[in-house]
Amino acid sequence: MKPETHRSSTRRSITSRRINEDLQHRTEVSAGGLVFKRTSKGVYFAMLKDPFGKWTFPKGHVKKARGESYRKAGEREVREELGLVDLKFIRPLGKIDIWFRDQFVFKGKMVHKFIYYFLFEVPDGTDLPKIKGKAKEEFIQAAAWVAIDKVASRSGYADMDPVVRRALGYFRKIATRD
Repeated sequence: MKPETHRSSTRRSITSRRINEDLQHRTEVSAGGLVFKRTSKGVYFAMLKDPFGKWTFPKGHVKKARGESYRKAGEREVREELGLVDLKFIRPLGKIDIWFRDQFVFKGKMVHKFIYYFLFEVPDGTDLPKIKGKAKEEFIQAAAWVAIDKVASRSGYADMDPVVRRALGYFRKIATRD
């Protein structure tokens, strides 16, 4: 019998209502951050190139057993993956809900992941360090500061679009207040 499939606003998924072991899935919760800096040349966002060669933003698992909040997990992941430490929390950006087939840890297993994103600011003059240590272990290929007008087009995952729009919307609100 063919598994039921359905379309969601994120990625194609397989329902887990059946008892068959092959159709059961893992549920994971992650958090991450979109980090920007204001410079004399404009606003820039920190982005990374992931193991699949796509530009995105840092994220990783929430350590619930240690009592870690989503926001603290987002801050930790930014530190671990991009080496940015002087983070000023601005606002939450919402949650995305994705399905994918794991290729690294639980090879072939379907994963239903909820990812909470937050907006952070770092001071002008903040550089992105060379990729090493924990970031290299996570197969991060590169990191770069990307101009605000290029962020949406550079972002490699369609399911990130609403989060990126919310982050960019923050700057539109500021501009209308001035």
